Amino acid sequence: MPLGYKWPLGVLLLIVSGSLWAAKKVDLDYHVHLLPQSDQAQVRVTLAEGSAVRSLDFDLGVPGNFSDFKADGHWQLTPDPEHSRGLWYPGPGKASLSYRVRLNHPLKNGSYDTLMTPTWALFRGEQLVPPASLDQQDGTELVSRLEFELPKGWNSVETAWPRIGKNRFRIDDASRVFDRPTGWMLAGSLGTRRTTLGETEVTVSAPKGQGMHRMDVITLLTFAWPQVQAVFPRNPPKILIVGAASPMWKGSTADHNSIYLYSGLPLVSESGSSPLLREVVQVFAGINAEPGHDWIVKGVSEYYAIELLRRAGGMSDERYQTLQHRLNALGKGVIHLRGAQVSPAMVARAATLLQALDREIRLQTHNKRSLDDVSRALMRLDKVNTQSFIQISESVLDGSSEVLDSPLLR
Repeated sequence: MPLGYKWPLGVLLLIVSGSLWAAKKVDLDYHVHLLPQSDQAQVRVTLAEGSAVRSLDFDLGVPGNFSDFKADGHWQLTPDPEHSRGLWYPGPGKASLSYRVRLNHPLKNGSYDTLMTPTWALFRGEQLVPPASLDQQDGTELVSRLEFELPKGWNSVETAWPRIGKNRFRIDDASRVFDRPTGWMLAGSLGTRRTTLGETEVTVSAPKGQGMHRMDVITLLTFAWPQVQAVFPRNPPKILIVGAASPMWKGSTADHNSIYLYSGLPLVSESGSSPLLREVVQVFAGINAEPGHDWIVKGVSEYYAIELLRRAGGMSDERYQTLQHRLNALGKGVIHLRGAQVSPAMVARAATLLQALDREIRLQTHNKRSLDDVSRALMRLDKVNTQSFIQISESVLDGSSEVLDSPLLR
């Protein structure tokens, strides 16, 4: 730039206003004290400067999950049989809201999908802080952190968030205005194994004595990881896999960069599908379906739980064909895929439909494209439905699809 160059007035005003309007960072701290004697957690939400937030409108869900509210500023509780609400107007200066939350969630069959025992607790971050609508001052950015206070004898806590201290984590979710803890979490007397796959830190953790095959999990992930990333080009900074035995639920499910896997589940079932890889696909793909269109998410996960294992060399052609026969038999009676509930038979039928679609795409494009291209496009959508799935598939095909012209999708 020449010496003595003078900036245009408009540019100077933009530079000055940009520096003046840089977001003011305000700390938002979550302190969680686990209380195994009462199956609860004491949670304290603290704003370093309460005036930065006009209000937080919490959806407290079914009455009884949250109790003993105490707040700096004004707290207004609105009971409701289905969804109670709590409205917090923080006071000026340092302001806190504290409450207790139940962590045990029993299921009808006598098992639990979240549980606190005298020596460990397995739960979701969403349980700690309810969803809320945030009304904050303009030009304010909340910097959120999560800290745990553990009972005596508990040695560690694991979450899918970056660790910034012994029991402290940074919560930063670009998809949310209000950053709150999410994903599977585990605390107590734990056994943990860690490795790095690609650019992702992988942690496998379970309470000691719960029969979790941690090294088996890491071995299968190491084996399949290149195939996973080839289809779903993402590099989450961290993935946490947690598990436990009875009385925990005997299944598997994924949440924010984290997976719950019942420790008694085989990593590869007798049918050839892998519960672990099914949930890994959910984490990497991050596909969200509109209500009534969950067959897409379930079908994609089941399809790739088989396909990725096959591509990695973990399944012979003969075994693959046997598995196809089983899926065809299981899904034979399914006439519609759309619906509020997705049964195992519907998942099997969705997987065979996707297999047929992959063959059609490869044939029509002379092996230049495949279902992988459809899946990568679905990853970029906030929500998917059957119509958008068909449109994307036919865009990849560059024409209409005979496979998708089916009563199954109507």
